[in-house]
Amino acid sequence: MARITIIGLGLMGTSLGMALKRADKRGHRITGFDADVKVARKSKGRGAVDHVEDDLAKAVAAAEVVVIATPVRAVKPVLETIAGHLPQGAVVTDVASTKRQVMAWAEELLPRGVSFIGGHPMAGLETSGPDAAKADLFVGARWCLMPGRHATEGALQSVMAMAVSVGAKTLFIDPQEHDLLVAGISHAPLALSAALVASTSRSASWPEMAALAAGGYRDVSRLASGSPTMSVDICLTNGDAIEEWLGRCIAVLEEIRTHVKAQDAEQLIRLFSDAYSERERWLAGVAAERHPKGKVEVPTMVDSAYRTLFGEAMYKQTKRLFELSNNPTLRSRPETEDDKHGSGPAKTPSK
Repeated sequence: MARITIIGLGLMGTSLGMALKRADKRGHRITGFDADVKVARKSKGRGAVDHVEDDLAKAVAAAEVVVIATPVRAVKPVLETIAGHLPQGAVVTDVASTKRQVMAWAEELLPRGVSFIGGHPMAGLETSGPDAAKADLFVGARWCLMPGRHATEGALQSVMAMAVSVGAKTLFIDPQEHDLLVAGISHAPLALSAALVASTSRSASWPEMAALAAGGYRDVSRLASGSPTMSVDICLTNGDAIEEWLGRCIAVLEEIRTHVKAQDAEQLIRLFSDAYSERERWLAGVAAERHPKGKVEVPTMVDSAYRTLFGEAMYKQTKRLFELSNNPTLRSRPETEDDKHGSGPAKTPSK
């Protein structure tokens, strides 16, 4: 029987508890904690946890796995509180939407003998709280994983097993790469959704507009219904990446405005056709693999997984051997001792 503690019993924490209970083959004993007693009771009422603890230190005292499911900026005080009360060998993970800050806090605050595995399931709803929780929220979702520097293989396997048991597909990714990529596909859309609602609702004509608004407005404005606290935390812990993508979005909006003002149908049809095609390819699961001009340079996921799991030295050795095997000129030079003892490409755990 695994002893699991979930800290934060809103949408994500309650959904995870419900999902674990539905997939329960080991008889998990789940303890829940939330700063809001009413939220904790609702979560227990939905069957997400077996027991609610009102003392955070006690909640983790006997835990084998601790899942922090709070807003991002609440992760640091949680880590500060639980650090001295975690059992030796405990595994701590999280589900926060941004990762660089979280990984740094865990490295700074958690004691040796406790493994931290950063996590982010790419799943969610525009609603929040335990009432919105769903046991199937994570089915088919990518669950990003980032092992801390002192994490054990056993800890990594435990978190992977938890993610897989609730229907997710695990993916190793570097924290910096995660934050930059997710800013484009999740955080910028959040800001754009809020901007649409803010700009239209501030208009003197908003009452009339609201009466006319239908499916299109509902779809684009959906993310503005998310938790304001979560949205603020995302912006304040991933500001540089969000700024980058918002700048790109603003540039395209300016491009559209220019074409509209000039009544340039040819340029507008090109832009809208390109957007239509790219979205259709994405929906079909065949998004174009290309390197457009001005592409933001980030490490590849493979590079990040090698570095995270095997360290910088092994990564460089593997990359050099790969280059040798694919370069006839380099391949013709005499073999060195390093070449003889180098290892082949590492295998990323199955998704």
